[in-house]
Order: sequence, then structure tokens, then C-alpha cells
Amino acid sequence: MNRDNIEALIVRYLNKETSAEENLLVEKWLADNGNADPDWQKLDRTDKDQWLSDVLVEIKDTIKQNSPQVIPLASRKYLWYKIAGVAAVLIVSFSLYLGWPLLENQILSGSLASISIPDHQQKQITLADGTTVWLNAGAELRYPKVFNDDSREVYLSGEAYFDVQHDAAKPFLIHTGDVVTRVLGTAFNIKEDKKKHTLEVTVTRGKVSVADDGKLLSILTANQQISLDLLSRKAAEKTVDARSVIAWQENDMLFDDVTFAEAATQLEQHFHVKITFKNDKLKDCRFSGTALKGDKLDDILDVICGFNNSTWQRSSRNHITINGEGCN
Repeated sequence: MNRDNIEALIVRYLNKETSAEENLLVEKWLADNGNADPDWQKLDRTDKDQWLSDVLVEIKDTIKQNSPQVIPLASRKYLWYKIAGVAAVLIVSFSLYLGWPLLENQILSGSLASISIPDHQQKQITLADGTTVWLNAGAELRYPKVFNDDSREVYLSGEAYFDVQHDAAKPFLIHTGDVVTRVLGTAFNIKEDKKKHTLEVTVTRGKVSVADDGKLLSILTANQQISLDLLSRKAAEKTVDARSVIAWQENDMLFDDVTFAEAATQLEQHFHVKITFKNDKLKDCRFSGTALKGDKLDDILDVICGFNNSTWQRSSRNHITINGEGCN
């Protein structure tokens, strides 16, 4: 979370638009940066907001500078006299920029339930609001056991398919690093690939907005996908067949005008095998078809090789070799 996000969070706090977890973040930060005096907890929300408004002005002035600065805190009512004896300065740029992400993770990790999916497994869960989530192998989801706030927020690492229960009064937000996907009620897939440093959001039904570090990237509808390079932060949007993207959670594989190489990758991921081509020309052969739930790998390979004028053989238990002349 960068400094602009922190400023925005404080503004939302003052407008009473933050969640319970975000309120904890703001007040914990205040306690750690010059408000350790126990009298702070005795103030009502109005007095806290007044003091925080003054701090926000100082933060904005400091962020405009290129180097960290030390900002003295002026005395404010009876509490600020005591605070001056505890912490006379507020190192805004340094403590906010470096300390906030760690503080955020510490608070969130303590207030959310968590589920991690082992390799080669998948799991379906239902959240408290009725939203259904299918988690792919290696995924991790952190979520509240009960959604008590004005929004429903969860934190995802890896790949998951969401079918969100509609609630116009409580938007559903999925945090994947700095990327936030916001919906009211819809179905979509999020895939974070840490090896390739990419993140994809694909909509199967409804409408979602996708933002990166507070910047709106796109508003997607059915069969639209946005892909974000997590290193360059560049995004690309395209139209896709959403059924093929979510086939993993249905245990079906949809091959819609794909290359033999692309199909081989799907088969490798689904059956946990290694597939190689003796003739590279085969990799560019294109075809369409569907492998249904329960189909055996041998049967699927027989059909695909039949389409592409090729043969296959198993050189070991987990290694398949494809041979043929290739396509014109």
C-alpha cells in the first residue's frame, strides 16, 4: 500500500466509509505514531476525527515533498499535552511508507479465517453470505467468518472461481495483492500466476470492475478478460470464451480453436503428466473439442491425435510423447 492509498484510507475513515478492519488499521497507526497515551481511547469519535483531520493536512503536505520530514505535533486540548511527553514528533513519510504494509498484514491475518489448497487438489467452499468459491490447487483465501461491515472483502492468492451472492448494499471485493476486483453479484474467475507474474480476471456472468493500486483498469462483462503484468503493471483486455477459462472447476476441458501445444498444457495440468512433441510442427495444429468429466487421458489423447494425424505413446508413467508429420 503506497502513501496515496494511506491518504485515501484516512479520508474514507473520516467519512465513516471504512470497514471494521480498516478502522483498526487507522487507530493502530495513530497509537503507534504519537498517540500511545491511554486517554486517546477515552475520546469520542468526533474528537478523534477532528485531530485526525489535522494530521491528514500534515500528511498531505509531507507527501508533496521528495524526502522524509519530521513533523512536530502541536498540542490539541488536554490529550495533546500528555502526548507531547510520549512522542514529540511524527515521522510521517518513513513510518507510513515502510511500516504500513506489515501493520496491515498483522491485523488482517488475526481477524480472518484462512484456507490453503494443497497441490493437485481443489475445494469448494460457501461463505457466510452464500457466495460460492471454487479454489484451485495452490490457492489461498482469507475471509471473514461473518460479513458485518458495509462491504464483503476477501483476500486471494492463486486461482479461484467466484459465484457471488447478490447484495446491492454490500459490494463484494477480492484483494489480490494491490489488485481489487469489485462486484455486486456475478460469476468470474481470478487467476494469479506467481511464476509468470501475471493476474487474470475473467467474467462469466454480470459485471465487475478491476483496479490496480487504486487505479481503475477496466469494467468487464461476460466473456471479457483483463490480464495484468505484475512487474510492468501493464494491462491488456480481450474477449474470450469464459467456459474454457473456468473448465478447471467443472473438471471439464474445453478446447475451442486451440493449438495442440495449448491443449497439451491443459492436459499436463489436469492429469499431472509431461507431454513432449517429437515434431515441433505438431504444436501449431489447431482443433476444437471437449473432454468431459471422467474421461481418461488415454481416450482424450486418442481423439486429439486422430484430429491432428498423429500418434502418442507413454514412455513412462508420467511422460507422454506425441509423434506425427504436423500440419500444412
